[in-house]
Amino acid sequence: MSIVHFLPLAIALGSMSALGLRGAEPGSIQHRFIAADSSQHRIALIDEGGETEWEFQIGPLHDLHFLPSGNVLFQTSWTKLIEVDPRTGKTVWTHDVAADRAGGSGRIEVHAFQRLSDGGTMIAASGARRIIELAGTGEVARTILLRVAHPHPHHDTRLVRKLPSGNYLVCHEADGVVREYRGDGSVAWEFRVPMFGRPAVAGHGPEAFGNQCFAALRLGNGNTLITTGNGHSVLEVQPDGDIVWQLEQDELPGIQLAWVTTLQVLDSGNIVIGNCHAGPENPQIIEITREKQVVWTWRDFDRFGNALTNSQILTTDGRQEHPQSGVDR
Repeated sequence: MSIVHFLPLAIALGSMSALGLRGAEPGSIQHRFIAADSSQHRIALIDEGGETEWEFQIGPLHDLHFLPSGNVLFQTSWTKLIEVDPRTGKTVWTHDVAADRAGGSGRIEVHAFQRLSDGGTMIAASGARRIIELAGTGEVARTILLRVAHPHPHHDTRLVRKLPSGNYLVCHEADGVVREYRGDGSVAWEFRVPMFGRPAVAGHGPEAFGNQCFAALRLGNGNTLITTGNGHSVLEVQPDGDIVWQLEQDELPGIQLAWVTTLQVLDSGNIVIGNCHAGPENPQIIEITREKQVVWTWRDFDRFGNALTNSQILTTDGRQEHPQSGVDR
């Protein structure tokens, strides 16, 4: 796998991609960010000018993290995780879940992981229907069994985050449920993503419909922000299950939402969402205010494609603006 710093190709693409970078208000907002697209087999750091700082070849991917150290934690296959220092190109940590005895003997796919404050790593093992916590030395330190009504290695989970409380916020894709688990595996809270009276429609693009939730973020007010995947929406849900804020498929002028994926709340309060499988006429990353005003978008179908599932906005000094850790500080 090759590592590239400021390729001439990236410079050639920069002027076109920067149009997407500036979004609805040209020049008002610029972001450095990291994003990954499985269709182009690429994870890349993009600077504020729209140029590629670093990139790495990947396979399938549904999660990524820009760590406080400046390293990038991501996956190169459904089972192999890797941590790379983009400044030196060195791989500093790897782990293949297929080798974990705690993962069982059947087919396993990883769709979520997280570096923990104690140096360990949390991994959600779909197929095995469990969360695995690795100690910093690599041994399996804990396993938590998950409740899955429609088990399948590719659909048991999407993003999973460990909360400051020690609980785990889990998106169960096939079940259409966001569930909070305690450390002993008991359920502390759950929300079933509604279909709003509509029938399920197969597919991945804007024409499809379902409730296959991708990401959930616990806000400081105790509510939970959820991206509904092929439900084409974002929901803010109170602990009692009431929906108090909602972004629907066709609410943003000139933009249609398809499979809504990653979710980030910036220090400004703005919300950044991933708009996957929406086609080249739509942006892949969108930043909006709480009043649903579009303030920044990214659309680049050369370096990235129609499977840009994951992204993370970074600050100018390289730190993430807001971690997808499951809590909005």
